[in-house]
Amino acid sequence: MEQHLPELAELQRLLDDAPAELSARIAHTVMLDGTALPIHVLTLGNPAPGLPAIGYFAGVHGLERIGTRVLLMFLRGLLHRLQWDPLLHRQLEMLRMVFVPLVNPGGMWRDTRCNPDGVDLMRNAPLDAVERVPFLLGGQRFSARLPWYRGPAGAPMALESRVLEDVVNEELGQRRFSIALDCHSGFGSRDRIWFPYAHTAAPFPHLPEIHALKNLFEMTYPVHNYVIEPQSRQYLAHGDLWDYFYQRARGGDRVFLPLTLEMGSWLWVRKNPRQLFSLHGLFNPRPGHRLRQHLLWLDFLARAASGCDNWLPTGESRARRHKLALAEWYGGEQP
Repeated sequence: MEQHLPELAELQRLLDDAPAELSARIAHTVMLDGTALPIHVLTLGNPAPGLPAIGYFAGVHGLERIGTRVLLMFLRGLLHRLQWDPLLHRQLEMLRMVFVPLVNPGGMWRDTRCNPDGVDLMRNAPLDAVERVPFLLGGQRFSARLPWYRGPAGAPMALESRVLEDVVNEELGQRRFSIALDCHSGFGSRDRIWFPYAHTAAPFPHLPEIHALKNLFEMTYPVHNYVIEPQSRQYLAHGDLWDYFYQRARGGDRVFLPLTLEMGSWLWVRKNPRQLFSLHGLFNPRPGHRLRQHLLWLDFLARAASGCDNWLPTGESRARRHKLALAEWYGGEQP
């Protein structure tokens, strides 16, 4: 296990040392090469349904180990702080925190983007793009031997996708306010934070809330290296899980903000060009690469969720935010 999947071994060590405040369960077990690979769901904080929540997810693509590493680093720090930080205990009284650090252990075991059945989980939802998508990249049903395979038409979602769906429904989607952060390695030269949509270039309905969150981050931390934008600015795709989960969670006054952290892999390839000759190196930095910068973003989101009533726009403020967001991300007024 340690040799093939050190991230899962590290997660198990974390669970072995975890304090009583952390709850853990195995949502599903993937059997691969005679080895049981569990998908762990971890929770901290107050489960009361009227409180805000935040969910952290990683390892959706097996090649992208960096997301799981960052999430485990963040979680270990939180558990250590529980020993001495009274402010964290107070925060957890008003917040629910959920972690799925390794969604696709079979894919990570085999060093593939897809799950062991060849399905790309981020193209797997029963949701088709409204506009034209890039060939193959936008999702395809030709063959599991080709990348970005969506799975058979009309088939249920992959088990890993359904685990995510259950976690989102149970822990996030029914609350009055929740955030989800899915951590990935992005094949680019910038660290990006994406918000929906991926299946259409139309503006995201909770655009004012996203813009207010971005403003809150920039007022709190004026110097940062993230590009915050709708995913549709880069490409459109079929079957995006977070678009699908968002559509299912919509209703009433609920605010669910699914975000994706795309850590730009060219940042570390540029520093170490030899990584170009390794598939693993293209998507993951060397162990010495500074990943700690992302811990600030993860912590900020937890604080923003717990204090959401103090910054969420309403009334005229929300209308103003909507106009500002349209101007920044969509070129102005939309029909």
